[in-house]
Amino acid sequence: MRTLMAFFAVVVLAACTSTEGGKASAAASGGTFIYGSPGDALDLFPAFIADQNGATVADLVFDHLADISNNLITSGDKTFTPRLAKNWTWAPDSLSITFSLDPRARFHDGKAVTASDVRYSLRVFTDPKAASPVAPLLSNIDSASVKDSLTVVVWFKKHTPEQFYDVAYQLYILPEHVYGSIPLDSLRTSKATRTLVGSGQFRFVQWKPDVRIELAADTANYHGRPRLDRVIITPVGDPSVLVTQLLTGQIDFMQNFPPDRLQQLDSSATAHPVVAPSNYYAFLGMNPYAPKSNMQPHPIFSDVRVRRAISMALDRAAMLQNVFNGKGLLAHGPFPMVLAASDSTLKLPPYDTVAAHTLLDSAGWRRDRGGMRSKFGKPLRFSLMVPGTSVPRHKYAVLIQSQLRGIGAQVDIEQVDNKNYQDRVQPGDKAGDFDAILHGFGGDPSPSAMKQSWSKAGIGKEGQNALHYSNPKVDALIDSLTTSFDPAKVKQYASRAYQQIIDDVPAVWLYDYSSVDGVNRRIDVGLIRPDGWWHTLAEWSIPPDKRIDRDRIPLSSTRR
Repeated sequence: MRTLMAFFAVVVLAACTSTEGGKASAAASGGTFIYGSPGDALDLFPAFIADQNGATVADLVFDHLADISNNLITSGDKTFTPRLAKNWTWAPDSLSITFSLDPRARFHDGKAVTASDVRYSLRVFTDPKAASPVAPLLSNIDSASVKDSLTVVVWFKKHTPEQFYDVAYQLYILPEHVYGSIPLDSLRTSKATRTLVGSGQFRFVQWKPDVRIELAADTANYHGRPRLDRVIITPVGDPSVLVTQLLTGQIDFMQNFPPDRLQQLDSSATAHPVVAPSNYYAFLGMNPYAPKSNMQPHPIFSDVRVRRAISMALDRAAMLQNVFNGKGLLAHGPFPMVLAASDSTLKLPPYDTVAAHTLLDSAGWRRDRGGMRSKFGKPLRFSLMVPGTSVPRHKYAVLIQSQLRGIGAQVDIEQVDNKNYQDRVQPGDKAGDFDAILHGFGGDPSPSAMKQSWSKAGIGKEGQNALHYSNPKVDALIDSLTTSFDPAKVKQYASRAYQQIIDDVPAVWLYDYSSVDGVNRRIDVGLIRPDGWWHTLAEWSIPPDKRIDRDRIPLSSTRR
């Protein structure tokens, strides 16, 4: 998913005042919020989401058993607040948790949320037939049993510090009466899963691929209606068009406003900048396997000496300054620095072009009279795939191309549209069809999120380990950090795992996403969380005196 990071670790924005119980008054509610997105969603069904638009819709339409706090503490349950579960009780041996569901909770079709729905949801997310990419993060959950219609017991294989977080943060509750008759191995392709029925504060209205996703306020929601009447996501592939639409008021919000056009945003009477924290980081990923094969060694990147040489030939600090003009954050490894387990002391390959030349020489890549390298008659040449919607990554691609030419490597920049890019990095028939990518990862607030992107568990039919990176030492360290109750040891295990990944050089760590977002001035923005700007969207509002024509469209006219 993904895809943005902050200048600062914590930013509190002009927070709108909340009302008791999270309910907005009728006078305060209303308005249409339009988010201009760089691309369309890949999937909206919670078990299969793999991009930011999908996550946005899932978090607004569906509910968790409990909500994580804004400080994103993942250990224990003390900072979690009730959502679908009004309370919970731990077993004496801590191997099960009994959740009592809120009897007021209803799905958007009016049916009550029951314990059977929780049990069914766990099955969807964990059964290999469904092949959910979230399954590795739920591996410690054994099962769920129904005690009565409003009481469900979740059983765990072992007691861990994040077992409550696992079930509360990772699991969305789905209506069994809507999706339960669909075979698990057909869920991904079923037409029924393109029409969402959840219990969140927004209900699903429609999804017109490559045109719009529309949500509307659930006015009878048990947690209170959201302040906005409707949310519309419009995919726009051209960043310059997004900028124009924001500055002219056609959309209300865009992420990652181009750094070289920030002066326009600063001086705009229509929109203004917002510094948004995020947990995403960007890197140059090198495919160790030949494109499309995921089995045969890549003729260039299967050699760690070549990967290390490329890393040492790139001046990361200079590129950061060039692209972000002093406002970027240099990456320190396979993690964003906003995480509690991050470590800025890890040793990355230094910028050293002399050593890079030596490594390539030792790997058999010889320079010709023109300075370019080859081995057994084949040039040191590869393609670098870049999503066309990302201005910073395209700028990085040009800089990487120039710097690597200095060590005799030819880089061919392949700029593709968002769908093409996602098809080739996400699981599917085209997965792995690239030499190198400029990629971004955004994980959960726990270091255990490495399971999805940097472990063997993330490799497979529906895995999200785009580079198919795997090291048994890393897998063992991830297992250790997920079972330790000592925060200091968790950080130690995480640091050792990060360092091992860095030493294996599957990628060059470029930057933590530095995002200045653009928002329409009539929008009162709430607190933005690092794990997703949309998490507090139900609290965003448009004051009555600032509303325009589209804000006054009656909610009753919203198409169902």
